[in-house]
Amino acid sequence: MNAMSPGPVTLQDVANEAGVSLATASRAFNGSTRKVRQDLQERVLIAAAKLNYAANGPAQAMARGRTNVVGLIVHDIADPYFAAIAAGVMRAAEEAHLLVTLGSTMRRPERELDYLQVLRGQRSRAVILAGSRVDDPELLARLREECEAFERAGGRVVVISQQKLPLDTLVVENRSGAKALAQQLASLGYQRFAVLAGPARLLTARDRVQGIREGLAAVGLPAPVVLHGAFTRDGGHDAMSHLLESRAEVDCVVAVNDVMAVGAMAACRDAGLHLPRDVALAGFDDIATLRDVHPKLTTVRLPLERMGEIALELVTTASAGGAHRTRRIRGEVLIRESTPRHSAR
Repeated sequence: MNAMSPGPVTLQDVANEAGVSLATASRAFNGSTRKVRQDLQERVLIAAAKLNYAANGPAQAMARGRTNVVGLIVHDIADPYFAAIAAGVMRAAEEAHLLVTLGSTMRRPERELDYLQVLRGQRSRAVILAGSRVDDPELLARLREECEAFERAGGRVVVISQQKLPLDTLVVENRSGAKALAQQLASLGYQRFAVLAGPARLLTARDRVQGIREGLAAVGLPAPVVLHGAFTRDGGHDAMSHLLESRAEVDCVVAVNDVMAVGAMAACRDAGLHLPRDVALAGFDDIATLRDVHPKLTTVRLPLERMGEIALELVTTASAGGAHRTRRIRGEVLIRESTPRHSAR
């Protein structure tokens, strides 16, 4: 073996040990379309193991044009909604021999731009953006530009959100799910509704509020009382506390996501109210946390882990003619103990 210079083992050292050219050693590692003879590849791998050589990931990415990394960007990793989607993405990625790197915007939508720029610079294979768009045309335009730049560089972007970008998209049918929930609650006899509505500019929250309005109107009930708050457990607690302080006459409260509903439950307990005797409560999403909530919460079930799997499948499969694909996700209303059958209207 040729004497090696002190310091980390290089690919040239491996090539010298295997008795091949540097180009051959490089192709043996980086997955080049120019095939290396089986016996030469084995010699390179044996030499690499003998010298304890660690391949340079960024360099391989430069050679292949991309890495095997998929970036998953969510709004809040502490939210079980996003944790379930992440579990589905990672399970599908494991089967596809891909790695997932996870980023959280901490509910600051502009941070998606930062993550996209970094992942593009790292030549990541794809990015999955999981989370609602916001009512901000300028931000949406900037996000579109960044996504297009990522795809021009050879990557792919998949969105779990509203269909606001020219990308492969999983569209959650929030409005129709909320409408169905409102109508089923009305069929149980509830007449006076309030909605814990989340942030006013968040499109998911807005769609769900609109669906509830439409469902109530369809059965001849008045519009609900609407209170906005953060899309979090504490946001639900605060909004419910304000509702109780207002002494509004309501018999059913709908939170636009389950974590807000969990906070609303706590606010009711703090106020000495019994659910569902004093007021009925429903949510949206069917997060895993609800297994430990009492009473069992009425909600709209979304296949959250399956949504993550579908997003990863869109990453790994080609679209016909390069057209952007849409997958629609429908929810299922689940009536549970938090909204028992009410007295007839």
